[in-house]
Amino acid sequence: MAQIIMDQVDKVYPGGVKGIDGLTLDISDGEFMVLVGPSGCGKSTALRSIAGLEEITAGTISIGNRVVNDLPPKDRDIAMVFQNYALYPHMTVEQNLAFGLQQRKTPKQEIRRRVAEVAKMLGLEDYLKRKPAALSGGQRQRVAMGRAIVREPQAFLMDEPLSNLDAKLRVSMRASLSQLHSRLGVTTVYVTHDQVEAMTLGQRVCVLRDGKLQQVDTPQTLYGAPVNLFVAGFIGSPAMNFTTARLVRDAGPAVVFAGHRLTVSDATLAGRPGLEEYFSRDVVLGIRPSDFEDASLADASWPRMPVDVSVTEELGSEIHVIFTIDAPQVQHASISDARASDGDEDSIPLGDNRTQWTARVASRSGIKPGSSAELAVDTSNLQFFDPTTGLAIGHPANG
Repeated sequence: MAQIIMDQVDKVYPGGVKGIDGLTLDISDGEFMVLVGPSGCGKSTALRSIAGLEEITAGTISIGNRVVNDLPPKDRDIAMVFQNYALYPHMTVEQNLAFGLQQRKTPKQEIRRRVAEVAKMLGLEDYLKRKPAALSGGQRQRVAMGRAIVREPQAFLMDEPLSNLDAKLRVSMRASLSQLHSRLGVTTVYVTHDQVEAMTLGQRVCVLRDGKLQQVDTPQTLYGAPVNLFVAGFIGSPAMNFTTARLVRDAGPAVVFAGHRLTVSDATLAGRPGLEEYFSRDVVLGIRPSDFEDASLADASWPRMPVDVSVTEELGSEIHVIFTIDAPQVQHASISDARASDGDEDSIPLGDNRTQWTARVASRSGIKPGSSAELAVDTSNLQFFDPTTGLAIGHPANG
C-alpha cells in the first residue's frame, strides 16, 4: 500500500491544450479515491499520469514516498484495470491470472497460491479452465480485477472498469468493489464519468473540470456543501434546481424568486459567512430536489411553494414532481457544463422565461400530473452562489 501525491501536475499536449492544469491531490495510504467529471475534464489523463502511461509536463508524482516522474510503468508497482478488460483470449482464466506473476519470475508454488486465493475471493473457482469467450461481461471484469489483485501492488488504478456492464450488473459490481477494498485495504484511484458511481464508491471524490481540481471531499460534503455552481450542478441526481433570486429583509430574512418567498433562518445566515453582504442583491439560488416534500406530509415549519405540476414520475420508493417556475434559466457556463456532462445540453427550451424544476417527494404523496399542488421546502439546505464568479457564498474554501 502507498500514499499517492500529485503536486502541481501539468500535462500539456501539442498545440498548448492542457489535459491537466496545476493538479494537486493527496491520496492517503489505503484510500479509495474517485476522480469524476465530464468527458475531457482530465480524469483519465490524471490516472494515466500516475501509471506512467502519460509523461507529465510539470510537477511531481510520488507513490509511497518515491518520486516516480522518470520511472517506467513497470517499475511503479501499480496495477491497472481497464474498461475493455484487456484479457488474453487464447488463455484460460487461470492462465490470465497467473501471466503477470510469471513475467515477474514469481515461484510456481507462490503463483498457484495467489491464483487460488484470488479465484476464491472473486468467486472464479468454477471458471478457471474457461477462456474469456465463454464468460459473461461481469465474469470477465472479475478476471481483469483478479489479475490486478494477484500482483499485490502498492496501488490499484481503475479506468471506468464497469462502463461496459449493464445497469443491474454495475450495481452488484460496485458493491463487490467496495467489499474488496474493505478486505484488501489497497490504495485505489478510480475514474468514472458517472457521478452516482463516484458517490457510492469513493471515500473521497475529486471533481475535475477542464483539467482543474474543483473540489475534493467526502460524497456527503460534495452533495451538501458544493464549492461552486459546477460541483452543485454535477453532483446529485436529479440535478440541483437553480434560479436567479434576491435576498430581502422585509418581514424577516428571505429569498424571493418567480413569485415565491422562502424564509432564510438565522442559523442559515450564520452558517454562511458573507451572505449578509448580498441582501438587496441578486444571487443564484440552488435547491436540491430532495429538499422538497409534499406539503401535506412535511414539517409544518417549512415554507410552502404552490406549483402547477407538469409531470410526475412514480419510481416506487419516491415520486419525482416536475413543475415550472416563472423565471428564465440561469445562464452560467458552470451550469451549462454540468448539464452537458449528463447529456442535457440539448434539453428542450421552455420559452416564456420559464424554468423546469424537479422535486422528490414521498411515494405516499397524492400529487398528480396536471394538478395544482403545494410543496414544502427544507430551507436549512438552501445553496447560494455569486452570479458572477459562480462560487458558493460562505463556503470555507472560498473565504
